[in-house]
Amino acid sequence: MNSNRKTAIIVGVLFIIASVTSVASFFFFESIYDSDYLTVVSANENQVLIGVLLMLTATASIVGIPIAIYPILKKHNESLALGYVGARIFEGFFFAFNIITLLSILSLSHEFVNAVAPNASYFQTSGTLLLAEFEWNSILLDFPFALSALIFNYLLYKSKLIPRWLSGWGFIGGVLWLPGVLIGMFGLMDATFLAAPLGLQEMALAVWLIVKGFNSSAIAS
Repeated sequence: MNSNRKTAIIVGVLFIIASVTSVASFFFFESIYDSDYLTVVSANENQVLIGVLLMLTATASIVGIPIAIYPILKKHNESLALGYVGARIFEGFFFAFNIITLLSILSLSHEFVNAVAPNASYFQTSGTLLLAEFEWNSILLDFPFALSALIFNYLLYKSKLIPRWLSGWGFIGGVLWLPGVLIGMFGLMDATFLAAPLGLQEMALAVWLIVKGFNSSAIAS
């Protein structure tokens, strides 16, 4: 098995890990959205910590994808390949900040539960600010995610490293998701459905890379 084939498999596996862990993590820290979250989060510490570990795994995978594929992409356009690396690292930064925010909410919940006579207004205000940080970070990380999808799939389309229908699908998915992020940012409506085409394309891409790999003639050109 040559190095390019190994890279394709690694990238495909990382895409799957990043998607599965980022989605699965929500089910472990969803208690932060409970009306009595300061008490519930403290009582479900292990679940929250599992969610944090899943988010850490997702962050490592997100950052690992562009690093793994950079040597191949730079042969076709080094500037855009670097842009892809930068966008995904920026996305990973927001993921990391969300992890810190989750751990801060967990610590706050412990203080609230252990306090002899807790000042409810103080804890509620602090918790509300932390939850707002988490929500805004979750929105902002979608900007580098959408941008990275556009750069990545444009490079794949131009280089023909994978079938153009697959990279074209991803590029269109990125175009659709950008306005979805803006819609969510301004609170106009729930536009998460606009992320579906890109999410499905990433899974299809992952399977393709694991099973088929890159177009060897495109790598050689």
